[in-house]
Parts: sequence; C-alpha cells; structure tokens
Amino acid sequence: MAISDRLATIEARYEELTAQMGEPDVATDHARVQALARERSQLEEVVGLHRESQKVSSALDEARSIVSDGGDAELVELANEEIEALEHRQRELADQLKRALLPKDPRDDRDVIVEIRAGTGGDEAGLFAADLYRMYSRYADDRNWKTAIVSANETGIGGFKEIIFEVHGEGAYSRFKYESGVHRVQRVPQTETQGRIHTSVATVAVLPEADEVEVHIEDNELRVDIYHASSHGGQNVQKVASAVRITHLPTGIVAQCQDERSQMKNRVKAMNVLRARLFDMKVQEQQAEIAGARKAQVGTGGRSEKIRTYNFPQDRVTDHRVGLTLHNLPALLDGKLDELIDAVATSEEAKLLEEQASI
Repeated sequence: MAISDRLATIEARYEELTAQMGEPDVATDHARVQALARERSQLEEVVGLHRESQKVSSALDEARSIVSDGGDAELVELANEEIEALEHRQRELADQLKRALLPKDPRDDRDVIVEIRAGTGGDEAGLFAADLYRMYSRYADDRNWKTAIVSANETGIGGFKEIIFEVHGEGAYSRFKYESGVHRVQRVPQTETQGRIHTSVATVAVLPEADEVEVHIEDNELRVDIYHASSHGGQNVQKVASAVRITHLPTGIVAQCQDERSQMKNRVKAMNVLRARLFDMKVQEQQAEIAGARKAQVGTGGRSEKIRTYNFPQDRVTDHRVGLTLHNLPALLDGKLDELIDAVATSEEAKLLEEQASI
C-alpha cells in the first residue's frame, strides 16, 4: 500500500474513532471509551503530521504560484524565502511521517521483569551480575520507575547467581528490551594478586509483563510448593513458610518468589513471572514462524557471545551491536545508559526504515 493510501486510511479511522467516542451509548461505557481513546491516541501523531504536511503543501503551491506569476519584485522575493522555509519543513515532516508510520511494538508501554544470571566466570560473574542489577536499578530511579525484587540467589560475597526483579513504569519495556543478551566484563578481581585481567559474563533477559487475558492458565496446570525462604548461607530467615514456587506442568516452566514476608504476595509475584515467561515463549514462537528459526534471547552464556563489553582497566564500554564505544564506565554503571540505549534504538529504527523503503 502506498504511503498516501495508508495515510488516508489512518485519517479515516481516526475520524471514525472520534465519532464513536461522541456517541451517547458509547460515552456511558467506560471500558469501551478507554479502548477507543487508546486506539485514537496511537493514530494522533500520524494524523497531526499528515495534516500539517497538507497545509505546508498548500502554502508551497500558493508561494510558487506567486513566483511563477511574476509581478511585484518584493513580493516575489518574499515568496522565494517562504518557499525555501516551507520546502525545508516539508522534508522534516516527510522524515517524521516515515518514522511515525513504522510498526509499533505493542508491548513498549508495559512493565517488565528483568532476569540477570551469572554466566562464565565464577564469583566474578556473580559480582558482575550484582553490578548490572545496581546499574538497572539506578537507571529506573532516574526515570522515576519503581523496582521490586522477585527473587535473588546470592553468592555470599556480595554477588548474585541469579536475581529477578520487576520494573514498573510507562515505557519500561521500550527501553529495557535492548538490554537482553550477554554482557561481558573485563577487570582485575580483588582477589587477583598478580594483576591479571579476568573475563566474566552475565546474561540479561527482559520480559514484558502479561495480563490474564493474554495468558490464560488453568489451576490444574499448576503445581504450587510452599517452603521457607533462606539466606545465602541456607539459614531460614523466618519461621513461617512463605516462599512460593510455581511449576507450569504443560511446559515445565518454574517461577518462584521469596522476597515478600506474605505468602500471598509471593504467589502474586511468582505468577507474574510465570505469566511473563509464558507470554515471551508465545511471542518467540510466533516470531519463529515468521523468521523461520527461533533465536534464543540470551544465548548460552559463553564468553564468545556478547552484546556489550565493560572493560574496567580501559574505562571503556562497547556495544557490539552498533559499534559504539564510550569512556565513562563509572557513570554508566551508575545508570546513565540513555546514550547506549538510544544508539541501539536508532539502529533498529534505521533497519525498519530500510525494510519499509524496500516494500
């Protein structure tokens, strides 16, 4: 479909939605109004840009007409200046429209569940997993997003074998989704007496939270185990069993939570994780059908697979997907991630624009 036809279709749908929201029988249905408003807001940017583009085109035609007719020299000069400014704006609008017409990820506004696991590298990998958790927590704090730990398996020296946490905030998935993959660190461990640089890795998986409508789970598909939460030394941290482990029998997927003192709260959090994992599996399978082969989100956790390298001796972070290297490691580990995330997002957008142009 040509861009002009797509724009006409979108504008017609926008007007249709506006009219429906004004109908008396719809106005009294709160859920219906919300659904219509949500769809309308998704079209608003494109419609606004398209309408401004049409106004600019009309103004251009008028200015060019003045120039072609000749007449008053001062008026022609003003028209030429206006043509230059309008043509510049027309190019800007065309570029903005191309981007606005790119397919949106419907999950972008969702809360997320982030899973960080130590990979190759022993205790150093666990310490690096803890560094990544702090980095993401601070990034979320900077954006006024809320974080909550679901479960954590500590190493005993300040690291994590695994830590799973939630991030609640509008647009959380649109930013965190670019963090999925293998992260590699190169540094001299504190226990290293000869100053040798060690390489370790941690894997990050980012799952958008799913609701019950998208992932329906029958009670008979679940096995729920209740146990005592324990510290890294294996000691029970409370006398009442409140930790919850839920197994989805059809798939074997397991989710657990022991961070809350309430068994009910732990169960809710564990179900959120389970639902997100099942939703992610469903999306991955759908994408596999389109792509022809399913790609694992974080690989095997080996040293050879990586999306980003954090080199402490050189104060350097390199994102291998876009070839970007930055030299301010302390700030990045303090959550100043926007430059890295923006670079990957821009690269993905460029690929989509290229695909769109080839259609």
